[in-house]
Amino acid sequence: MNRMKVDEEEYWHSSKCKAFTFDDDDELSQLKESKRAVNSLRDIVDDDDDLEKFSWSGEPVGRRNKLGSFQSLSDALSDTGVKSYAPELRRPKAEYKDYTSDWSPKDTVRRMQRGKICSLERFRSLREKLMLLDEAVAVHDGNVITAILIFLKRTLKREILFQELEVRQVALRHLIHFLKETGEQKLLLDLLLSQYREHLSIQDAEKRREFLKGCIRLPFSSEDAVHVQDHYTLLERQIIIEANDRHLEAAGQSEIFRKYPRKASILNMPLVTTLFYSCFYHYTEAEGTFSSPINLKKTFKIPDKQYVLTALAARAKLRAWHDVDALFTTKNWLGYTKKRAPIGFHRVVEILQRNSAPVQVLQEYVRLVEDVETRLNLAMKYKCHDVVIDTYRDLKDRHQLMAYRCKVERGSAEEDKIDSILSNL
Repeated sequence: MNRMKVDEEEYWHSSKCKAFTFDDDDELSQLKESKRAVNSLRDIVDDDDDLEKFSWSGEPVGRRNKLGSFQSLSDALSDTGVKSYAPELRRPKAEYKDYTSDWSPKDTVRRMQRGKICSLERFRSLREKLMLLDEAVAVHDGNVITAILIFLKRTLKREILFQELEVRQVALRHLIHFLKETGEQKLLLDLLLSQYREHLSIQDAEKRREFLKGCIRLPFSSEDAVHVQDHYTLLERQIIIEANDRHLEAAGQSEIFRKYPRKASILNMPLVTTLFYSCFYHYTEAEGTFSSPINLKKTFKIPDKQYVLTALAARAKLRAWHDVDALFTTKNWLGYTKKRAPIGFHRVVEILQRNSAPVQVLQEYVRLVEDVETRLNLAMKYKCHDVVIDTYRDLKDRHQLMAYRCKVERGSAEEDKIDSILSNL
């Protein structure tokens, strides 16, 4: 009984853990050794910034991905490897330096080139962001340029970004390539159209031509690319025609320029206006010249209807009725001539009347209108009496002839003609 009591007291008054005493040399030496190990570890992680850093999961920190962008601050701080394997450890001081230091745009770009983690969020003003982009372009590093463009695409309004890229062609080409690779077709189309529309604000013809020449290299769709190429070709041709015609007008060597002085320059005019100008001043020129209407028609694949409408308006304005007649005269393989109008002869009559064509000319084309009702309406509207009388005669409409006889002048040739027809019906 007494023995059990002694054992119980020894249990409660004993301990497996030894208390630390300053007199214990072994314990003190172990503590110093641990302190030296910790200090040596701090020296290692505080070493030169140029050493490549790895996360606790074994992945390099700040490495580039295949698109050339860099790991963001939020991605780095949310690294699952850090949380899973070493939640109790603090980041090394050199790693915090990348996030907290006030790096300039130039220093930031240099660090991005070396694969360092750099937060771009601190660059908030437009001026700082553009400085960052300009520095990236200056070092000719495509990965850094693309990474900064992704940041700008996310933080700038689309209109502002497009406007700033207009004067930064290198960065523009990188963004276009990136959008093509990532399949962002809508944004790519908006960017290309924005660049193309910029030519509207360029007044100088030579500068506009150079700008359009640059647009030709942009990756437009096949249909849009043809349009841009045609626009460039048209302006190039307008520059040549303008220089030549200005010289002829100043020298007084051309009768048409003396009789009809030019009211405006041909530069930057639409294709239809250029065609009208060519039909007005250069209608008889050989097809091989740049100013020839036929040359313009073939170069820009102008449809027959558009060409005939424009040429008719130009020649009618000059009252060149022989040219008008030739415009609609065709020959078949047997040599027979025939009048043909791809726009319809009713439209030909309207255009001629607007240009004050004489009745004799109008009547010739009113007769060619196939629809009888339309022909009669046009003939009555423009007082082409012979056409009205002949149409009623062909219809053998005695009643209408008698009614129309009351509308012509008494004793006129038209009245005599109606009387002659009525007597034979």
